[in-house]
Amino acid sequence: MSLIGNILWLVFGGFITGLAWWLVGTLAFISIIGIPWGRACFVIGQLTFMPFGKEVVSRQAVTGQEDIGTGVLGTIGNIIWFIFAGVWLAIAHLFSALFCFVTIIGIPFGIQHLKLAAIALAPIGKTVVDK
Repeated sequence: MSLIGNILWLVFGGFITGLAWWLVGTLAFISIIGIPWGRACFVIGQLTFMPFGKEVVSRQAVTGQEDIGTGVLGTIGNIIWFIFAGVWLAIAHLFSALFCFVTIIGIPFGIQHLKLAAIALAPIGKTVVDK
């Protein structure tokens, strides 16, 4: 069932928003300072291409210990991220969600876009796991 959902998801905006995540990740990698944000973009971008059957959790919950992305530096990184890229990716997901909510079939995809919009606001310190 996840496979069917993921295939339909690509049609309902997943492909375009996944490319947007990877574009922002590529731009972040151009500067050495942006590498942590670029890494997060590629992880979340891969989730954006195939979100069904996966979920985003804190790395601290997975590893059981705090690391540089889940502590104070991660919070500072998320604030910087929010200002420069998070808002724009969240807006893209919100528009995609509105587009999906127009049809009854698209409602689950719209809900998925809303979840990704929330992740777009603060992706540092998060990781993707299978459900």
